[in-house]
Amino acid sequence: MAHQTPLGSSASHVSCLDLWREKNDQLVRQAKVAQDSSLPLRRQQLAQDALEGLRGLLCSLQGLPATVSVLPLELTVICNFITLRANLAQGFTEDLAQDIQQGLERVLETQGQLEARLEHELWGLWDAALRVSSLLPELLPALHHLAGLQAALWLTTNRFGDLTLLLQTLTVSQSSASEDMLLLLKSWRPPTEESDAPLTLQNARGLRDVLLTAFAYRQGLQELITGSLPKALSSLHEAASGLCPRSLLVQVYTALGTCLRKMGSPQRALLYLVAALKEGSTWGPPLLEASRLYQQLGNIAAEIESLELLVEALSITRIPEAHQLLIEVELLLPRPDPASPLHCGTQSQAKYLLASRCLQTGRAVDAAEHYLDLLALLLDGSEPKFSPPPCPPGPCVPELFLEAAAALIQAGRAQDALTVCEELLSRTSFLLPKRPRLWEDARRRTKESPHCSPWVSATHLLQGQAWVQLGAQKEAISEYSRCLELLFWATPKDKEQGPASICEQGCTSDMALQQLQTAALISRGLEWVALGQDTKALQDFLLSVQMCPGNQDASYHLLQTLRRLDRRDEATALWRRLEAQTELPQENTARSLPLYLETCLGWICPPDRETLREEFQTSGDL
Repeated sequence: MAHQTPLGSSASHVSCLDLWREKNDQLVRQAKVAQDSSLPLRRQQLAQDALEGLRGLLCSLQGLPATVSVLPLELTVICNFITLRANLAQGFTEDLAQDIQQGLERVLETQGQLEARLEHELWGLWDAALRVSSLLPELLPALHHLAGLQAALWLTTNRFGDLTLLLQTLTVSQSSASEDMLLLLKSWRPPTEESDAPLTLQNARGLRDVLLTAFAYRQGLQELITGSLPKALSSLHEAASGLCPRSLLVQVYTALGTCLRKMGSPQRALLYLVAALKEGSTWGPPLLEASRLYQQLGNIAAEIESLELLVEALSITRIPEAHQLLIEVELLLPRPDPASPLHCGTQSQAKYLLASRCLQTGRAVDAAEHYLDLLALLLDGSEPKFSPPPCPPGPCVPELFLEAAAALIQAGRAQDALTVCEELLSRTSFLLPKRPRLWEDARRRTKESPHCSPWVSATHLLQGQAWVQLGAQKEAISEYSRCLELLFWATPKDKEQGPASICEQGCTSDMALQQLQTAALISRGLEWVALGQDTKALQDFLLSVQMCPGNQDASYHLLQTLRRLDRRDEATALWRRLEAQTELPQENTARSLPLYLETCLGWICPPDRETLREEFQTSGDL
């Protein structure tokens, strides 16, 4: 009869350890085969099977009392399991922290330190386990590997205090007292694994390099947002020189371009943007930043071209690249923040940016076409693709209509502008009260009414300008009068309605309402002038000056009207006031106004202001 080895004997123990190790190595190889597969379904199935295999192996190992001889393998299996699970889930979850905690408890169990299990903070377990490892150096490689996964988890959950303490403990150098995370990560030297060590999906050194790149990028981007530009430049350079995949390198180079542009080095910034475009197919962020750079340089043609390419780039549906079955840098980064300078938004948002810049830079024909494209997306009803631009800097949907109408008028397409205005009125006019005395009831009944009035007023202003372009002066005057009537009842500040949105604050601010009223008065006054009714024009110009005393356009129109009516004394007094104003620094209020209103104000500027000044300066009446 053959001699049977008891299960608890040394020979049996060694045999089981070999089997467990071979099972781990087999599962790691299976995961790597899955990683190389070009078939998504087969890749997913192989990886999932490997994960379940590691889960079963871990249950077998943890079903026995913890021993120092088996623990390096057990910790390695835990690391492989966490790595594969986090990759398949594309993120770290709280239950992965429980796997880490269980591994640390097993380390303490070998030394009989069960009381450490009562520690509520995970950091307490780490502190105790790392003290134990000084007595058991064979555990160090696996513990450092597990520490790398803990660092990844704490980085993604922004637990920087715990992460700093962990790195200080792991770092055996003069930098251990430092709180500089980049310095600590660069100083961390995980022990080299033995040649006969169990196979790992990703070793501790590779994980350290991923952590270093991810943290450098996160820190650099945060410093860029807060304005610490020299620090941001240093951190981003660190990220670019690390284990940076091509998809992330596009973001890093773009951020470096943004940083250098803000630091006043546009040519160096451009070099990084070109490098970003060469690195991959993710062209959105560098193209958006290129448009900002060219805008700063005053190169309008290049700016518009960059925005056109941005719209095209965002229209392309890209097939996502297959992730490696590892902890990758992108896995440790937060979700894209709309406030980030690297956020390029949706195709429709880029289209709006292109349209608005065309309108601002005098390319009215192009602007009109881009705005009509946006309105078509908005009105066809099947629009999952259209998303109104964020506010700020984008407009609310009513302002999108108003800007479109202004662009059409600027492009000489008055009839199309009237159609856009009618569409907007059909969507907003029902919110307005029918009679002024019902205003208070309407305000209480619908929150939108106080903010709707300026939009409807502006629509009538634009309709008036469209009728002017069509040569219908009476219709134009009627629209200007309706605009002024509605503005009389507009309330810029309404405490009963609660705080307004940022967009509503912009369109109902005191300044915007004042400038809108001024534009309507001057526009109506100009039509009275065209009809030869200077007395009526004088009344509108006087009101516009009273409404906005610092508006020189209103004052010059008033001055011309006073001259035509031969009211020389009043004209002279007004001229002297104008001359005194020109010696003072003028406030540029246009940038704080909605774009459609900026455009309207451009239409009422006196074309012959300088000629008028020369005439008064040489006149003998002064």
